[in-house]
Amino acid sequence: MSKFFSTYKVIFYIINILLIILYLYPGSLLGWIIYDNKSIQPQITPDFVISSNHFYVFVLISIIGFLTFVNSKKIILLLLYLIFLSIMLEIFHLVIPERTFQWSDLFGNLLGVIVVILLNNFINKYGRFKK
Repeated sequence: MSKFFSTYKVIFYIINILLIILYLYPGSLLGWIIYDNKSIQPQITPDFVISSNHFYVFVLISIIGFLTFVNSKKIILLLLYLIFLSIMLEIFHLVIPERTFQWSDLFGNLLGVIVVILLNNFINKYGRFKK
């Protein structure tokens, strides 16, 4: 699987562009597509302390990023990029109409990235899973 993503890095870049578009759209683009109402945000699971949607999205994009750059020396750059992206996209909600900055969203973003970083460190420390 990691060979697939490292061969086709364009998938990671396309997913990043889609994420940025979804984050910066005034209102909910997915709510507009699914419910025909951009003020409704589709919810995968209920929020607890953090935003579950944001957590899931950043876990997914972080996993794809790590699989894309698994054998690259750019992994530190990827970590910095993911953390920067998770913070900046939420800060932009301060100025985007119909979007609001929320600490729970920011913590969901950051926790999604941190969980994948810790999982990656665990796998690197104790070896890769074998078939």
